[in-house]
Amino acid sequence: MNQRRMLAAVFAVMMTLTLLAGCGGNNNSSSPASPSQGSSDSDPAPAEQKTFTVGMEANYAPFNWTQVEGDDYSVALESAGYAGGYDVVMAKALAEKMGATLVIKKLAWEGLEPAVTSGEIDAIIAGMTATPERKENADFTTPYYESEMVCIVRADDALANATSLADFTGKNVQGQQNTLYDDIIDQIPGVNHMTPLQSYPLMVLALQNGEADALTAELPVATGVVTSNPNLAIVRFEDGKGFEADTTVSIAVKKGNTELLNAIQSALDTIDTDTRNQWMTDAVSRQPANG
Repeated sequence: MNQRRMLAAVFAVMMTLTLLAGCGGNNNSSSPASPSQGSSDSDPAPAEQKTFTVGMEANYAPFNWTQVEGDDYSVALESAGYAGGYDVVMAKALAEKMGATLVIKKLAWEGLEPAVTSGEIDAIIAGMTATPERKENADFTTPYYESEMVCIVRADDALANATSLADFTGKNVQGQQNTLYDDIIDQIPGVNHMTPLQSYPLMVLALQNGEADALTAELPVATGVVTSNPNLAIVRFEDGKGFEADTTVSIAVKKGNTELLNAIQSALDTIDTDTRNQWMTDAVSRQPANG
């Protein structure tokens, strides 16, 4: 009996090995190798996910800001929270039109241009003006939004009734570091040009505590600031008495990346001016109180 049982067991093992070998042969002939196993030269390469990586500071409302919770208008950040604002809505629309998945990287303002040059990001969509200096290091689309340059002051200050740059003579005026908004301050005769700060939240604090008498800003930014801070007011200048400045903003890509530039431009051209302006109005209404 023991001998018969031993023979039966051996026979069963041999049959099992035969069946397993057959199954293994069928899998190899019909299924490609997994990425971890590698693949032969004849196997098709897996399709890469097309992404559109955009850089912004996420601290320049209503163009861009950081929020705690996500919604239909925001994109999750790798670090924490979500990026929201006008630039995010624009980036989402462009990515969709280009058939790409949008990725947003939150970077300090001064780090945006180096990031697009190094390839860390594909594009800058951050309320950036295409100045002659920036055009030396990056290529730009046509403007995607145009505004006007204004000043933000305390609502209870006499400057709230200003109508010209001359009204700011001798005043402490502050702009954002490494931006056009800091450069134009010197157009004010006899101004006390304060040391610029890195972000508008810091600038607003300086204005509210009396260190600064006025801040320079684009109208949408100023509107968002005043909406969140009712103790502040916007000064819009009379024709010919305000700043001489380019108040358009454009999208930047790495110098020489013509293919991407053309793809973005083609997508941008399908978005009409009324839609762009409405997106800004909506962004101002959505911006966080501390944006």
